[in-house]
Amino acid sequence: MDNNKELTPQQSEKLDRLKADIAALKSLAVGFSGGVDSTFLLMVAHDVLGDKAIAVTEADSSVPEREIKEAEEFCRAHGILQIICNGDQINDPEYRKNGPDRCYHCKRRTFTKIMEIAKEHGIEYVAEGSNMDDLGDYRPGLKAVGELKVKSPLREAGLTKADIRALSKAMGLKTWSKPSYACLASRFAYGEEITEEKLKMIDKAEQFLIERGFIEERVRIHGNVARIEVRAEDIPRLAEEGLRQEVYDRFKEIGFMFVALDMRGYKSGSMNAAIGK
Repeated sequence: MDNNKELTPQQSEKLDRLKADIAALKSLAVGFSGGVDSTFLLMVAHDVLGDKAIAVTEADSSVPEREIKEAEEFCRAHGILQIICNGDQINDPEYRKNGPDRCYHCKRRTFTKIMEIAKEHGIEYVAEGSNMDDLGDYRPGLKAVGELKVKSPLREAGLTKADIRALSKAMGLKTWSKPSYACLASRFAYGEEITEEKLKMIDKAEQFLIERGFIEERVRIHGNVARIEVRAEDIPRLAEEGLRQEVYDRFKEIGFMFVALDMRGYKSGSMNAAIGK
């Protein structure tokens, strides 16, 4: 670890506990998306368990190609065995109808598949990368994690998102400053059917914004309307005449009828505001 001096004693203690917990498992398959949390978890597992730690990455239409490529590059660079699987979520009627419990059905399907892969490779335990901050939001997927007895080592060690970013930076992981990410299905208003076509539209639209320098962004879909969320400080740039027209024209090409800019700015999990209303 390169920057131990930047860590608090509490963060170092949490890391020690995480390592001890993982060592006790002896073998572990990590559900690996390439995000901040799962990258940190996989790296620690690899450091502790060596080739007894493997990565399983889901690659379906709800995951942008750039995220899959980054996950593959990480595993290749660190010599970690990675298995790519397809949970085939789009063929699950409960997933497609997109109720408030969509994430439960998705996680249950995904981790059932990961458990099968782990067994095939002689790996006893499966882990996911949720942290303590995830307990403060609506996360039906954690119910599936509990039911399947999937390990949550980051939560069990008391690690918050800030802890994980600090530890990732100290370990030299590029993901320490990576924006938080959620699957493309989270861009749909609850009750709106999830389709392959709309997932691809969202992916293309978000990639367009990323290529123009909007790092924290979301394209929420409401029927034929694209509602763009960017950081509040980025709203003036997006609204500038030239770029505004460019975004509008591209989104129309992608297939949206209307394009709107959310004046509040980016907010993680903003679709959850409609639950119970």
